[in-house]
Amino acid sequence: MGLGIALVTANVSKLPVLLLDTNESQLNKGLKFMDSLLKKDIAKGRLTEEQADEARARVKTTQNMADFSDVDFAIEAVSENPALKAKLFSDLAQATPKHAILSTNTSSISITKIAAAAKGREEQVIGMHFMNPVPVMKLVEIIPGLATSNEVLKATKDLAMAMGKTCTVSQDVPGFVANRLLMPYINEAIIAYETGIASKEDIDTTMKLGTNMPMGPLTLADFIGLDTCLAIMKVLHEQLGDTKYRPSVLLNKMVDAGWVGKKSGRGFYIY
Repeated sequence: MGLGIALVTANVSKLPVLLLDTNESQLNKGLKFMDSLLKKDIAKGRLTEEQADEARARVKTTQNMADFSDVDFAIEAVSENPALKAKLFSDLAQATPKHAILSTNTSSISITKIAAAAKGREEQVIGMHFMNPVPVMKLVEIIPGLATSNEVLKATKDLAMAMGKTCTVSQDVPGFVANRLLMPYINEAIIAYETGIASKEDIDTTMKLGTNMPMGPLTLADFIGLDTCLAIMKVLHEQLGDTKYRPSVLLNKMVDAGWVGKKSGRGFYIY
């Protein structure tokens, strides 16, 4: 997802981007994927060769956070792991200049909790929840934490709009707006399949043709990643304490099996 954010920032906002990953092969893989997306846009007449070359030139890579010493805005996009995000924001608070805004692309974890790890920089931490795939989806959900300043909120909105996105603002509550509504819907669809109410195909077809959803809930879960769905449901269940947010038993089993959706080649469907 970080690659998609980097691409939109470089291509739409026309801002320079420094893409960080500790794994060099992942960086190279990401750049190749970005190049394939740019070539598709050229083929469809959305970009010229010159514009694509300019976008590519704006994206640099690094494996060292020390290179963030002169950034103005950092966007974190690691997995939904509170401990990992806390460690990252602690490091970002030390590596980035004092004026830099530190944003997280978390889809469910408390912004206030993440900000607490960025000692002395809590006012500059904010949630910036992009939807996947970032180049296609038009929304960014903005979530200020308890300490986030109004100036940081405005600057974050301005950046999202410069990226061609529409912004909504949510309170810092588990799941925010998007996943507070979406994940229980997906989880209930998994329970319907698990308990034999209908086949996976009939569940997806019912929601597509009966409620005009562009994609059925089980297909959508595969595209999001079942591990991500499970992580978010666990946050909702643990922090809200309501049994209606209990993750499906089947969802847990599929993640344990490594069947996490499209990215692994198998989820509810085979890819």
